[in-house]
Amino acid sequence: MWQLIKQIARTDIPSQRIPTDNDAWRTEHQQLQAQILDVLGRALCIRQIDAGSCNGCELEIHALNNPYYNIEGLGIKFVASPRHADMLLVTGPLSLNMKEAVRRAWEATPHPKLVVAAGDCACTGGIFRGSYAVSGPLSNLLPVDVTVPGCPPPPVDLLRGILTALRARGDKSAP
Repeated sequence: MWQLIKQIARTDIPSQRIPTDNDAWRTEHQQLQAQILDVLGRALCIRQIDAGSCNGCELEIHALNNPYYNIEGLGIKFVASPRHADMLLVTGPLSLNMKEAVRRAWEATPHPKLVVAAGDCACTGGIFRGSYAVSGPLSNLLPVDVTVPGCPPPPVDLLRGILTALRARGDKSAP
């Protein structure tokens, strides 16, 4: 214990400056919340499906729920059933074992539904492209509204992709 206290006493105050955050996307918070309510009239419900990924994209999606990004404060929430969802957020290449499950989830999602392919694997097949266990990117099975490239895409890019899909839906419903 005394050695630790001596070490602390000998250590100088750090001279490096604290890095600044790029929180420009946070300034749109109230506008985004109003836009979600204008388009849907309620919260945006997302069903996230792992179609055979390495779980890198899922970790970034889980980061959206932490206090820094706070997507629930924007009126976006994740649901357990595609029957309650407005959007499917699919990660990973479309593996043969998940192909039917993804198709059924898409059919169970009420109209009008949105599909976002998150990560290189869902967009193009990624490093698994050409594998015997993969039937290709998500667009081989479903009509994809927005793709979010990256391996894995950072949480802010995922949020931008979700909001791009929502804005596209709002533009389609406008007269």
